[in-house]
Amino acid sequence: MSSQCRDCAAGVEHCHGAVVHHALGRNECTEADCPTLDAVHAFSIDCDAIGCNCDVLIAQAI
Repeated sequence: MSSQCRDCAAGVEHCHGAVVHHALGRNECTEADCPTLDAVHAFSIDCDAIGCNCDVLIAQAI
């Protein structure tokens, strides 16, 4: 058994952070050194889960 994750051991591009999906269509990652937002992430969450209100701003603009 190894303490290294399977994707790290296999050399697969991935990120251990969470990708945050914003209602405005942009994504961001919780890891500062994220290799790419197109990589597989350990977690995926909507921005309202972290207190972002961009969905409210869109609704007010309509």
